[in-house]
Amino acid sequence: MKPTTSRRAFSAALLASVSALAACGVPRVGPNKREIFAGSIQREGDAFIISVNDRVTRATGVVPSLGFSDKFRDASVLGSDTIRAGDTLGLTIWENVDDGLLAPDTANSTILEEVQVDGSGFIFVPYAGRIRAAGNTPEAVRRIITEKLQDQTPDPQVEVRRVAGDGSTVSISGAVGGPGIYAIDRPTRTLSAMLARAGGLTIEPEIAQVTILRGHHRGKIWFQDLYQHPKMDIALRGGDRILVEEDTRSFTALGATGTQNRVPFQSQTISAVEAIAQVGGLLATAADPTGVFVFRNEPAEISNAVLGRSDLIGAQRMVYVLDLTKPNGLFIARDFVIRDSDLIYVTEAPLTQWNKTIAALTGSLGPIDTAATTFGLSDGGS
Repeated sequence: MKPTTSRRAFSAALLASVSALAACGVPRVGPNKREIFAGSIQREGDAFIISVNDRVTRATGVVPSLGFSDKFRDASVLGSDTIRAGDTLGLTIWENVDDGLLAPDTANSTILEEVQVDGSGFIFVPYAGRIRAAGNTPEAVRRIITEKLQDQTPDPQVEVRRVAGDGSTVSISGAVGGPGIYAIDRPTRTLSAMLARAGGLTIEPEIAQVTILRGHHRGKIWFQDLYQHPKMDIALRGGDRILVEEDTRSFTALGATGTQNRVPFQSQTISAVEAIAQVGGLLATAADPTGVFVFRNEPAEISNAVLGRSDLIGAQRMVYVLDLTKPNGLFIARDFVIRDSDLIYVTEAPLTQWNKTIAALTGSLGPIDTAATTFGLSDGGS
């Protein structure tokens, strides 16, 4: 057999090996650009594939809109000293005698820790009887009790204070330093003041959300809005339930990125560049910067705006393509807003697949080389 013929046979065997590997499929992180584009509606697929530009970034730049309704914002600040049915009062009564009406033998004062204001607005104080508390301030109730007792004990001194109870109180739970039930006092009549009373936040302010339940009404804001928009620092009402929790939005990163994971948002808004950086950036040895894809189910109104249509109904599958190699590619990626449940997928560079194929062939060529040597098909053979 002639060397030239032998080399041709060997080349054919090599090509057969390449074809076999291609048929079996070289391991990879996911679909390549060609396969993704093959799934477009334009090619009888089920997703719209859109190259991102400035117009697309404007049409898709939607962030969650949180805020309180007029019902919350227009509520006036409570007269925090006014006692209401359901409140709990604390009383301390001093008597200027050794053997007083209320004080024990070894003391000249009596402390009544929890005196409940009943549904009719009254409290009961020994030797003073039933006293109307609802609608009065602690100072007014103090004067009434003093007048009631002074005919029975000389120069009584009375202290009245409001403590947490079922009346003008709020409950605070979630990511605060001291969850619990707090009375609405003069220093804590607004939301920000009450959160401070509860020990402040235990999570990052940038991702903290505050929800208030008031009867059948519900409102939610970003914690930072309390300071950026003073109108959101609403007046509280008795029975308000306040929940502080971390933002639950997230995106998923797959493909040739530094890490492949479900990633929580770290700020109120996050761009494609920030999202990529958050997962460790693109893999320098594997990623294709022309093939950064964002998969999203887009509401009809945004889909129509992006595509310049008006006939789409319901959520649409959209695949946004970012090419970071373009002159303005990084600017566009910086302006493209990532939203909750987005999937960011970075394709592998074609050279990466080629290297994988060569690496796979390296192990497969051993038997072929052995056969070539055995039959004298190498360059030194006859």
